[in-house]
Amino acid sequence: MALTAGGRRDALRFVMAMGAVSLFADFTYEGARSITGPFLATLGASATIVGMVAGLGELVGYALRLVSGRITERTGWLWPLTIAGYAVQVMSVPVLALAPGWPAVAGLVVCERIGKAIRKPPRDVMLAGATAGIGRGLGFGLVEALDQIGAMAGPLLAAWVLARHGDHRAAFAWLLAPAMSTLALVLLARWLHPRAGSAPDSPRESPPAALPRSYWLMLAGGGLVAAGLADFALVSFHFTKRGVLAPHLIPIVYAAAMGASGLASLVAGRWYDRRGLIALIAITAATSMFAPLVFIGGAQAAVAGVILWGLALGAHESVLPAAVAALSPPRRLAWAYGVFHAGYGLSWFAGSLVLGALYDAGPGAAVVFSFTAQMAAIPCLLAAHIVHEHKGHAG
Repeated sequence: MALTAGGRRDALRFVMAMGAVSLFADFTYEGARSITGPFLATLGASATIVGMVAGLGELVGYALRLVSGRITERTGWLWPLTIAGYAVQVMSVPVLALAPGWPAVAGLVVCERIGKAIRKPPRDVMLAGATAGIGRGLGFGLVEALDQIGAMAGPLLAAWVLARHGDHRAAFAWLLAPAMSTLALVLLARWLHPRAGSAPDSPRESPPAALPRSYWLMLAGGGLVAAGLADFALVSFHFTKRGVLAPHLIPIVYAAAMGASGLASLVAGRWYDRRGLIALIAITAATSMFAPLVFIGGAQAAVAGVILWGLALGAHESVLPAAVAALSPPRRLAWAYGVFHAGYGLSWFAGSLVLGALYDAGPGAAVVFSFTAQMAAIPCLLAAHIVHEHKGHAG
């Protein structure tokens, strides 16, 4: 059913409100993420440990979305879970300033990911509902673009603190301000848009529908992409250990990647609304060369590779949530998000472990794995597109 002009305005206001929340949340945790790898290096961690910490955080964070999705589906507690998740996530970051060693850092990284796991399915369900009449690719792309503004600002703040004080702990402490802003904004969004958190129908009123074949094919493709996308903790570790970039330049390069990610999210989101998963296939093919540029090239090649990495990240983080909504039965949407994020996180964890171990053996082996995983995702995404299009025409 088409939205009225007033309905479209309300939907866009909610999308922009959640985009503002995401902006400050990303300001907080992406600021920390841009320097976690070098910080772990100063604490004596190896590349394998860096890969394990990054991968474990993603594993726990994504796997718990399965639980969060189920709770959301059964209870309809969209706003309470969203608010609680943001609180846990952003308040874990400033505490990194007090971490005595790499095990404590690992624990806080996992805690931050747990917070994201709590809030991600219910928030995405609200966004999927709000964007149904305005274009899900556009809606998720707008939110992703806004949070990439925060993802640029956080690393730039970290770079400024490092350049001025040379202290990673001081940079984490400065991130308390955007963390508090995130909490204030999500509470304001709840006050301004209380109906966004109401479930119009109970999923228990009818038998649950199965998730279709196109969904599982899309999940397989997304998982392969996740396995091949090296975490920035490993990338920044490489820059530090090999002396590719000066320490204070690493978060600046990360900020540039987040800018590219925000642009890609808007373009890919609109492209997805017009062409479906074909948009993601083309972008995956175009950005698959990031790994050789990052891990084998010199400083200029490495910067270009990180920009490509950011483009890939933005495209996938806007298109895949939109695709989940398009490929899933409406009554199973929270569960579908939980399953998708859990599978994506398992793949990210496995890929991070493999990439870290291969990097310790030699960067070239890590490059081969990353490129192969990206290429293997393309047939899965193409099959998902074909199956979904065939079902649509048959219907």
